[in-house]
Amino acid sequence: MKNLRQTIVAAIQETADMRDAVMNQALTDDTVLLDSGLDSLGFAILVARLEEDLGYDPFVMMDEPVYPQTLGEFLAIYQRFAPASSAPPQ
Repeated sequence: MKNLRQTIVAAIQETADMRDAVMNQALTDDTVLLDSGLDSLGFAILVARLEEDLGYDPFVMMDEPVYPQTLGEFLAIYQRFAPASSAPPQ
């Protein structure tokens, strides 16, 4: 199984392709999500897709909602809330 980072990056790229979004840069931890090429609907699709793939939605598990600014922050949220029994290897 792919690690969590690979799963999320692949889902971002596939969602961008599906939405005909142009990815202007390589995805790194410092990539600003709003500059990634996905719009708000694209991110909603991405989170729903990741919930299907990973079995959890960390954004509904949070006590206080947080909107990640960068890919690194987005990944950290998924890592933080990953169920121990279903989390892909890091």
